[in-house]
Amino acid sequence: MSIVELIFFFMTKAKHIPKLLQLFRDNGYDGATLSKISKEIGLGKASLYHHFPGGKDEMVKAVLDYLESETEENILQPLRSDEDVLARFQKMCDGIGNMFDGGKQPCMFAILLMGSSRNVFHEKVETLLRKWIDAIASVLIAEGLDKDLAVERGENAVLMIEGALILSQGLNDFAPFERVIRQLPQQLCQDLSPSPQPLGPSAPSALSSSQRSRNRSSKN
Repeated sequence: MSIVELIFFFMTKAKHIPKLLQLFRDNGYDGATLSKISKEIGLGKASLYHHFPGGKDEMVKAVLDYLESETEENILQPLRSDEDVLARFQKMCDGIGNMFDGGKQPCMFAILLMGSSRNVFHEKVETLLRKWIDAIASVLIAEGLDKDLAVERGENAVLMIEGALILSQGLNDFAPFERVIRQLPQQLCQDLSPSPQPLGPSAPSALSSSQRSRNRSSKN
């Protein structure tokens, strides 16, 4: 296969992945049969196996790779920015809102942890969830929060988002999801020390003496 043919092959394969994601979201792993996939994608079974020789499992792996890329762009990159901590968590939540279409789309991770797909994809799903939790915790630790508390807060954040997705889907009401991603940035920043303010030669301190005393005590 020439370089041009390889490029065309991978471009053609890549364009099917968002459709596959929606198929698995709508039907689950077990419900998305090859016949249904073939019909929705517009490829015969032979062509499907040409693009995905490993069959349905390889399709799901391609979808998870796509979601990993989306997670990196929408969630992890904002958390690594140089903005203040509240702005970073707000951008993370904006990205989450975009990824799940305001709560209208179910979480693929939850879908893959049910039924026969659990044993096949659990390790990959766990890796992606831990990467998300660790990214939140890293921001909080850098802001002075205790490591164990930072990890717990990261786990709670993911729990709230996943729970809100399930509740919104079950109620057919997306207000719970919208409320969680609106409130979450402030909740994550709760009890964090204020960022130090640059002081001029004769400018008064941004912190009161009692605040400075509390900060010194917390550091000790």
